[in-house]
Amino acid sequence: MRYLLLALLIAGQSLWAAPRQVDEYRWENVDRIVAVGDLHGDYDGYLATLQSAGLVNRRGRWIGGETHLVQTGDIPDRGADTQRIIEHMAKLASDARRRGGRVHHLLGNHEAMNVYGDLRYVTTGAYQAFVGSGSAALRDRYFAAMMAALAASHPERHAAVPKNFREQWNREHPLGWVEHRMAWDPHLGAKGKPFLWVMQSQVAIQLNDLLFVHGGISNAYCGNSLASLTTMAREALRRGDPDERGMLEDERGPLWYRGLAGVAPATRTETVDAILRTHRARHIVIGHTTTKGIVWPRLDGRVVMIDTGIGAAYGGHIGWLEATNEGLFAGYRGGRLPLPMDDGQRLAYLDKVIALDPRNAVLKQRRAALATGQGDAPQGEAEDASAQLEAAARQIGEPAARVPASAPAPTCDTAR
Repeated sequence: MRYLLLALLIAGQSLWAAPRQVDEYRWENVDRIVAVGDLHGDYDGYLATLQSAGLVNRRGRWIGGETHLVQTGDIPDRGADTQRIIEHMAKLASDARRRGGRVHHLLGNHEAMNVYGDLRYVTTGAYQAFVGSGSAALRDRYFAAMMAALAASHPERHAAVPKNFREQWNREHPLGWVEHRMAWDPHLGAKGKPFLWVMQSQVAIQLNDLLFVHGGISNAYCGNSLASLTTMAREALRRGDPDERGMLEDERGPLWYRGLAGVAPATRTETVDAILRTHRARHIVIGHTTTKGIVWPRLDGRVVMIDTGIGAAYGGHIGWLEATNEGLFAGYRGGRLPLPMDDGQRLAYLDKVIALDPRNAVLKQRRAALATGQGDAPQGEAEDASAQLEAAARQIGEPAARVPASAPAPTCDTAR
C-alpha cells in the first residue's frame, strides 16, 4: 500500500509539472525553451541555428522533443529565402506538435511591412522565389489593368505618362513582384500563404516567466493584455488602410520600440518592472535591435536581446537563448554559456563570448565601451523622437517607424 501511494504521488507530481497551455498566449511548466531572433531571409543561417540548438537534424526534421521554439519575428527581407523559411517553419510546427513540442512565430515589423506594401528591403531573390512560367504574362496583364484604371479615373495623368514608363516600371517591378503581392497583400487575395502565416502570428506570448515580443513594450502599451496586442495588429493588417496603420507603424508599438534595447529615450527601470508585474514575468525577450553576435542581458536580466544577426545581411552570427529549469543560457556555435543576471557580471560573460568568436570586432567594441562605463546603448541618438528614431534606424540599417501625429498619453495602468 505504501508503495502504491508513493507511485501515485510521483505520478501526480509529473502531471502537475507537465507543460500546460493557459490560453492562446501563455504556457506554464515548459521544460525547455529555445528562442531565436531576426532571420531576414537567410535559410542557411536559420537551419544552422536550429541544428546547433539541437532542434533539427541535418535534414531539417524536428528532433527537439517537447522543446518550445520561439522565433521573435522578422523572417522577411534583406535575404532571398523568406518563402523557404516560412514553408519549413510551418512544416516544423506540425512535426514538433506531434512530438509534444511547439513552434511559436511572432509578428515583426518586416512581416507587417510586406503585408502593407513597404517593399524597400525585399530582395530580387525574394521576388525570384515566386517566378513561374506565366510570370511575364501575369505582369503584362497587371500593367494593362493598372493603366486602364488610370485612364478611366485620371485621363489627364494617363495622357502625361512618358513613353519609357513601362521600361522604368519593369525595373521597379521585377518578375515575381505580382505573385509576391498576391501572396502578401490581402487586397489582392486574402488566401496567400504568407499573409495567412502572418495572420496566425502573435505579437507577444509568455512561456513560463519569459515574455517574448519582437521590438519591445513601451509605457504606452504597458497596460495592454497580450491578447489585445495581437488583436490590434491583426485588425490593422486585415483593414489595410494606409492612413490607419496604428500600432503597425507606431514607434512606441511592440513591432518597432527600441527603448528596452537602450535606444534613447531608453525605457526606465520602473516601467520595465511595471510590465513584468502586469504579466507576472521575470524577463522580457526581444529581437529587432541587432547585437551583432551576442545574446545580451540588460537591467540585471530583466531584458534579454536575442537578435544576434543570424541573417547574412547582419553578419551571419549564430546565436539563441535557451531557458531550462537550470536557468537562462546563451547558445553559440562554440558552446553554451550561462546568461548573467547581474549587470556587473556581463564583462566576464562578454569575454567568454569573444573567446568563442575572436574575429568579431563589434564584440570587442562593446567590451571597450562597457569597460569604460559607456553603457551598452547605441550611441549618438538625437533628442527629437522622430529624429532619434531615424538616427538609430540608420545606425543598425533599419527603416524607421512613424511617430503618430496625435499620440495618446503614455499610460501603464489602463488596458486598451
